[in-house]
Amino acid sequence: MTKIEMKPLKIGKLIIKNPIIAAPLAGVSDKAYRKVLKDNGVPLVFTEMVSAKALIYQNQKSRKIVDISGEVNPIGMQLFGSNINEINQSARYLESIGADIIDFNIGCPAPKIVKNNEGSALLKNPVLALKILENLVKSVSVPVTLKIRKGFNEGNYDAMPIIKELENIGVKAIFIHGRYREQYYSGKADWEYIKMVKESVRIPVIGNGDVSDPYSAEKILRKTGCDGILIGRGFLGNPFLFKEIIEYFNNGKIEITSNEERFKQAIRQLDYALEDKEEKLAIKEMRKHLGWYLKGIQNGAYYRNIINTTTDVKVLKNLFNDILMR
Repeated sequence: MTKIEMKPLKIGKLIIKNPIIAAPLAGVSDKAYRKVLKDNGVPLVFTEMVSAKALIYQNQKSRKIVDISGEVNPIGMQLFGSNINEINQSARYLESIGADIIDFNIGCPAPKIVKNNEGSALLKNPVLALKILENLVKSVSVPVTLKIRKGFNEGNYDAMPIIKELENIGVKAIFIHGRYREQYYSGKADWEYIKMVKESVRIPVIGNGDVSDPYSAEKILRKTGCDGILIGRGFLGNPFLFKEIIEYFNNGKIEITSNEERFKQAIRQLDYALEDKEEKLAIKEMRKHLGWYLKGIQNGAYYRNIINTTTDVKVLKNLFNDILMR
């Protein structure tokens, strides 16, 4: 196999070696999750998407989302909104607390976001989207990037009118998800569209959609020529994916992570969550993560039922040890 070359990715002054990046995932990308990804070599992680309006009004839940104290940089933060003044003010706040990159979201398909003319709803209003981005770039000194989908729905509100203007207004990179808003996460990501974006602009293009293993990572790079890979769901319960991809790219081999190592990581993430949050909340929010670590395990449904009903940390930790002993 020919060695797969990944060139360092330059976003503003930030240089990212092996640019396989963890996407911001709502309700997932908390401090514990980010720390485990960083432990496993992921060079750039993002906090969860956060509302510009909520930050302006000092919403404590939103401010907790972007708390990166004790973490290893670089870390990006992603904003959503539609009010230019609110976005500018909140961006300056994010810069002040340590954001290395500020990403603006024109990709979220959630109905409650779209209903407020935010997220992927801005695909319908490229004039406003570009005005927001132009002002955002001027409001901070850190690089501004854009996360965007290919369009709103088939045949309507294509992203290209926005994408082609980004370099002119100072946006430093594009994270492009190869699906329409109306697809949510169904169907297949359109890598041909990502290729078209790469061929249409000079700023870095990071491809997103359907990368879940080293083989699909290779395919998206070869198919699109993109400058990096943004992975969301592929990292769930699998923080080792970055190492697996790099090993495959360098040596053509995939080393399967043992269940013992997977479960050690699960417990480490639980411990990180307990350091960061009150115990009851940490256990509640870790349930889905622990369930993802059990993917493919025999009797997984039985174990997930225990995870989803217990409130005892010792039960959770003993559960993973018991599975290994069987």
